Amino acid sequence: MSSASIRPPKLVFGNCERFRGCYSAAMRYSLDEIDTFLTVMELGTVTAAAARLNLSKSVVSKRISDFETTIGAALFRRNAGRITPTEAALRLAERLRPALSELVAATESAAWGMDGVAELRGSLAIAAPMSFGTMYLSPIIARFAASHPALEIRVDYDDRARDLAREGFDLGIRIGEARDGALKARKLCEDRPVVVASPDYLARHGVPETLADLRDHQVISYTHLSDAVLWQFRQGGRMVSPQVSGRLSMNNGEAMLAMTAAGLGLAMLPGFIAEGGLRDGSLIRVLPDMETRELPIMAVWPPVSPMPAKLRALIDHLAAELESGAPWQSGA
Repeated sequence: MSSASIRPPKLVFGNCERFRGCYSAAMRYSLDEIDTFLTVMELGTVTAAAARLNLSKSVVSKRISDFETTIGAALFRRNAGRITPTEAALRLAERLRPALSELVAATESAAWGMDGVAELRGSLAIAAPMSFGTMYLSPIIARFAASHPALEIRVDYDDRARDLAREGFDLGIRIGEARDGALKARKLCEDRPVVVASPDYLARHGVPETLADLRDHQVISYTHLSDAVLWQFRQGGRMVSPQVSGRLSMNNGEAMLAMTAAGLGLAMLPGFIAEGGLRDGSLIRVLPDMETRELPIMAVWPPVSPMPAKLRALIDHLAAELESGAPWQSGA
């Protein structure tokens, strides 16, 4: 749940019978103040938070000041126009993020129903890998957005694995097995990486015929995965990592594609990135008889109960769009 994009109702929390001994009747804080605090924590500055929330900097500063006064703790250190969170702020944010997400999920479920009949409202924040997102995910999300005009959608394309809960994302798209057991996951489709090179590179350096031949070639590395993890093949019933090396490394698959097409080395590329070059002949598949590891493409999300109707609708939409398999493999 994106705390920065939440527009919570004007509710206040304060004294109740259970907590009468801990809180005075004067203690009141609004969801707006909590939302503003979490937004400043996420973005790091009052200016950025004000822009995200469409508020003036003075309103953001006052909300933070009022929140600090109410809870009786300093949340930020202020020095020469810059603010840094205190230890108390870090601890508080860690507990407030999931609490606010569950509260908003519960109110949305009550307001719009869990059956998906009512119009979806509110906001969704999505994190996805850059190349897969721009090449295949954007049209899918566009169709979802067109079907739900009252829903605000924010998409962040980045090849880094984002901390969904900490960074305020409702949903992430991951390529490969989910490594965070705290996240819920649903498999959408799968992809198999391929080793490719340009015709020019192979004409100059020869075609590798065995895994051992790879040590004599330049490979283009992916900075988010070690070569030992990326360059894996199934051999004799187990996965093996041949020795590879190279002078170029990229943090994005399309950048790797450009270097490969320029004849600068071999690359292990996702099928959805390599497919176009293989079809038009600008790339040639290398070691086609060697099986690479199959990678699931997953939708993952922080656990929240009850699940908001808008999140469930998005996940169902992604699954339906990809239920027939990877679109880049159709007709292959």
